[in-house]
Formats: sequence, C-alpha cells, structure tokens
Amino acid sequence: MIAAGRVLIWIGIFTLLVGGAVYLAGRVGIPLFRLPGDIHIEGDNYTCIVPIVSMILLSIFLSVVLNVALRIMNR
Repeated sequence: MIAAGRVLIWIGIFTLLVGGAVYLAGRVGIPLFRLPGDIHIEGDNYTCIVPIVSMILLSIFLSVVLNVALRIMNR
C-alpha cells in the first residue's frame, strides 16, 4: 500500500505541474491548440478542432519530462 500511495502522490504532483503550465501558458498568451497545422473547422451548428501539431509538441515535451523523471528516480 505504501508504494501505491507514493505513485498517487507523484501522479498528483505531475498533474499539478501540468495544470500550472497550461494555466501560465494561457496567461502569457501562448496559443495552445491554435498553432499552425492544427485543423479548425467551423460550421453553422458545429465546431471541430483537431490539434495535430499541438499534440505532437505535447507528446515530445511529456516524453522528455518523463525520461528525466525516471532517470532521477532510478539513481
């Protein structure tokens, strides 16, 4: 149970950091999900947003962060 508790604490800290980064990005004016390459289709009664480039950048960022965190925890 102690290991599960530690995992939940790390997940909570990670969620807090990601939420803070998204909040600060919005306050600073970084256009998340409105980058060139993101598809935005708007009709009369619908809006469809496909954030392809944003998801690729988010995936790269999270891969780097998780690799660094795992290297730190294995030492």
